[in-house]
Amino acid sequence: MTLTMGDRLKELRQQRSLSQEIVAQSIGITRSAYSHYEINNRQPVYETLIKLAAFFEVTTDYIIDGDSRGTESQFAADTIEIIRLLNTMDENKRKESIDKMLDAIRES
Repeated sequence: MTLTMGDRLKELRQQRSLSQEIVAQSIGITRSAYSHYEINNRQPVYETLIKLAAFFEVTTDYIIDGDSRGTESQFAADTIEIIRLLNTMDENKRKESIDKMLDAIRES
C-alpha cells in the first residue's frame, strides 16, 4: 500500500503524540485546514508545506512523495528556528523580517 501525503502527515504527527490542534497552531493554520491535509481533501500551499517540513524536521520531498532520504532533516537547526519565529510574528513584522533577510542574501 502506497502512503499518501495525508498518511505521512498523520504518521509524523502521531509519532510525536501531537494533536492536530497543536500542529496547526505551531504552523499558523486552523485545525480544520490541517485536518483536510491528513484526510487528503486538500493539499498545503508551498509556504505551509515548508512550515510542515520544518516543524516535523523532514524534507518537503518526504511529505510529498515519501522520499526515504527525507527522513533525516536537511534543515539546519537555525533555519527551523527562523521559520518558527517568523510564524509567531504578525504579518507586517514577518514581511519586514523576510525583506531584510533577502536583502542580506542579495548582498553576499
